[in-house]
Amino acid sequence: MFNQKRIRDYGVTIGRLKTGHRNAISDVPGVMVGHATINNQKDSKTGVTAILPHTGNLFKEKLVSANYIINGFGKSIGLVQIDELGQIETPILLTNTLNVGKVSDALIEYMLKDNEDIGITTGTINPIVCECNDAYLNSARARYVEKHHVLEALMNAKEEFLEGDIGAGKGMKCYGYKGGIGTSSRIVTVNDNNYTVGILVLSNFGKKEDLIINGKTNSSANIDHEQERGSIIFIVATDAPLSSRQLKRVIKRVEVGLHRTGSYMGNGSGEVAVGFTTANRVNHYEHNESTSLKVWNESKIDLLFRAVAESTEEAILNSMITAETVIGRDDHKLESLKYHIDKYLK
Repeated sequence: MFNQKRIRDYGVTIGRLKTGHRNAISDVPGVMVGHATINNQKDSKTGVTAILPHTGNLFKEKLVSANYIINGFGKSIGLVQIDELGQIETPILLTNTLNVGKVSDALIEYMLKDNEDIGITTGTINPIVCECNDAYLNSARARYVEKHHVLEALMNAKEEFLEGDIGAGKGMKCYGYKGGIGTSSRIVTVNDNNYTVGILVLSNFGKKEDLIINGKTNSSANIDHEQERGSIIFIVATDAPLSSRQLKRVIKRVEVGLHRTGSYMGNGSGEVAVGFTTANRVNHYEHNESTSLKVWNESKIDLLFRAVAESTEEAILNSMITAETVIGRDDHKLESLKYHIDKYLK
């Protein structure tokens, strides 16, 4: 997107399924992504990325959702209620670790503005904020993210968006290279009906010697003896009709795509997946004692599993190959994978 050269442009084709038109999470109708990037000085390499699940009032029209914790070294907000109720009612925001509280506060203000009933005649709001630690390039203690950055990311949300060192991905490190925001999608066809699965990742994990691209490693990579402390956030969107239980089964398959790139998920890493389906909406002011939700034929769910695995692997590689080389705090430097991709294509 935006004429960025992505992993397929280097001759690397992941999986068997067909991609969506953009090969992005926004191939799921209604889903949009926006960024606010902070890059004012050498030690400010951070930002916010917003995922809007649909274009309506998300508090009044909630979506069926699920989350899955692979390794729980993280400081996210809102996951407990998703696990309990199986719904989301706010956009999903990504940022760095020490700004989670500030971003959550700004998201709450954003939701209160268009919902005067919240906290007065109805319940409160469950903001969803996930994070990775960008302290290698960014001065995390400075906590550069402000409310206007959150609003900028939300207001800038579009179907076409940049990947790589943008938004929350500005300061992230992946497999020893520059990481950040990446996305991909797959089309699943059942009985002549097409459904879309889209993935967006915030990648910040792994060691250079572990990276696998299309089954190949870089045999000349130096061994890194530091402890693995990285993380990755997966946002999974689909228009396939799923229950929360089914959605949790589907989003667990991000782990397959993650492993295919070489990760072993270290002790200090955090791998968190949040998923939603736009096919099933929950009316906040539903007055009937029961409602009907469509669910997937579980005998055909393998196709969705494959779609998640393939698009996750490709999204991770896109997050790296689209990123530029960045020099940050204390002159720490992370090079773009695109300058080293030939080592993995021999």
